[in-house]
Amino acid sequence: MTVKRVALLTAGGYAPCLSSAVGGLIERYTALVPDVEIIAYRHGYWGLLKGEKIVVTDAVREKAALLHDFGGSPIGNSRVKLTNTADLVRRGLIAEGENALEVAANKLKDDGVDVLHTIGGDDTNTTAADLAKYLADNDYPLQVVGLPKTIDNDIVPIRQSLGARTAAEQTAIFAQNIIAEHGSNPRMLIVHEIMGRACGYLTAEAARYYQQWHGKQEWLPEIGLAAEKWDVHAVFLPEMALDIEGEAARLKQIMDEHDCVNIFLSEGAGIPEIVAEMQARGEEPEKDPFGHVKLDTINPGQWFAKQFAEKLGAEKVMVQKSGYFARSAAANQHDLRLIQSMTDLAVQVALEGGTGVIGHDEERGDVLRAIEFERIAGHKAFDIDTPWFREVMERVGQKVEPAAAH
Repeated sequence: MTVKRVALLTAGGYAPCLSSAVGGLIERYTALVPDVEIIAYRHGYWGLLKGEKIVVTDAVREKAALLHDFGGSPIGNSRVKLTNTADLVRRGLIAEGENALEVAANKLKDDGVDVLHTIGGDDTNTTAADLAKYLADNDYPLQVVGLPKTIDNDIVPIRQSLGARTAAEQTAIFAQNIIAEHGSNPRMLIVHEIMGRACGYLTAEAARYYQQWHGKQEWLPEIGLAAEKWDVHAVFLPEMALDIEGEAARLKQIMDEHDCVNIFLSEGAGIPEIVAEMQARGEEPEKDPFGHVKLDTINPGQWFAKQFAEKLGAEKVMVQKSGYFARSAAANQHDLRLIQSMTDLAVQVALEGGTGVIGHDEERGDVLRAIEFERIAGHKAFDIDTPWFREVMERVGQKVEPAAAH
């Protein structure tokens, strides 16, 4: 099949790769097949349903390299689940009685799209596969070549998703300033809440980045600039068993000795306990269009702070969230290299008539390839037995046991 028109979309939450990935795809098509038309749907599946798109002009092609220097997404994102009919009708994206999959597929057909590049997580990419299947069943060939985007790094079977390393590095940078607040009050408790609903990768990797920074600093304890005060004293992940009483006893000793406690908390840690408490009070947590508990409405950081504050004798408590700071950053050098390798292969696969999600396939020897859509899944748990994480936790001095659900 000859590729005449290519469409791009970015969807789901932000990650520090979207702008660069869009730029990389435009650059590669321009270099290899400059006559191919490129369009981009605004705000992902929202724009596809609404019929709102951006035409990539010659001026954009000439300066596409600028996109590597920015975070966010120039074409916009949204959280739209094509199978959540009630939500789509409520938002005015489809009419009552319409099938969103059919509406979206017909838009692609009307726009004459031959290749759809989706930059998103498992929901984004598997939805694109559903669109391709629908069109194929209706005698319209559509190739879908996805790129894996998530700061949680939790897409099965992809070794490393785009943007995750940058997000971890930015999370650690955020922590440097927040942990500086440890001296703003005696007996200070700082809870650094980090994104990660079902996977603790980002929190774990951020703790590693922070420890690397911490290990390079020179300290002056004689005036109070003490390494111990600036360290990470506890890390909580969804994959780890939660022992509030045991940790409180350990952290109380740190508070007594160093006058502060600094916690790195994955927002998904302790969710079963928090939800159970709410339901015991007769409350039900709010959920998003994907059926996930809205974490910003239950405030995991505040819950953990409440559990520990009294037990540690904290005089002041600070809860800070780094998620939006980290996920909207421009890609770092590690991710820029990964983005280029994946966008180059994505274009090659598209031009050769292939489909799939580009990634290093953990189940096929970590080879970078187009992974079959039926093998793509989300919520890959972080392996707490990973050697580098064991080293992180040895330094923290915290016991690591797997959570029952994992």
